Amino acid sequence: MIVKDKVALITGASSGIGRAIAIKLSEEGCKIVLASRNIQKLKEIQQNLVSESIVIEMDVSQTESVAKGFKKAIAKFKTIDILVNSAGVMPLTYLKNRHLDEWLQTIEVNVKGTLRCIHGALPYMKKNEGGHIINISSVDGKEVYKGGAIYGASKSAIITLSKAMRMELSPDYNIRVTCIEPGTVDTSLRNNITDEELLNDKDYNNPSEPKLEAKNIADAVLYALSQPDSVNVNELLIKPTGKS
Repeated sequence: MIVKDKVALITGASSGIGRAIAIKLSEEGCKIVLASRNIQKLKEIQQNLVSESIVIEMDVSQTESVAKGFKKAIAKFKTIDILVNSAGVMPLTYLKNRHLDEWLQTIEVNVKGTLRCIHGALPYMKKNEGGHIINISSVDGKEVYKGGAIYGASKSAIITLSKAMRMELSPDYNIRVTCIEPGTVDTSLRNNITDEELLNDKDYNNPSEPKLEAKNIADAVLYALSQPDSVNVNELLIKPTGKS
């Protein structure tokens, strides 16, 4: 796909990986739909974009919010060529500590939020007989560890979903689907962890921990998008060298 002038809707665009992807695709000439709950941060990011863009308030955990967001995007740009499902939460917790609200919110955002956005984008990609959906999963969807049960399950679901999407959508509608599975990335995602026992067990403030930068994931997204239409990059698992 030649990404210049394509319309890319990016969820979770107010920070971290989503923000980096928005900036990268703007540099490549995409028309950008910045979607997140934090309108103020989106407006700040928008000021640094070099291509045409729009800011949309979108809470992927709410069906009506997603529907309204897509309606606004279509009113502006008429279509969606690229969907990047980057919105996510990571409140790691031990199962024994029973953080039920956090478990359910993880599934609501990471899994159901992805489904809501796919539902919103599909009519336009089917009509265009083409498009590209990027699902941001995680290495945690493949590598299980204590404290990561619910988060890992949510990301494993996205990996499986992506495989099924390719089976159903690629042959009939020429819609490409790529699942990106990052290892540890230097973002604020861990800041939402409230399980004190888990925090005491982990050393998340270790400055020597190998980490990826958000822009590394943005580069991977651009690589997948930039392949010829006859090529689908199914999966990209990306780790920092020190953790490979």
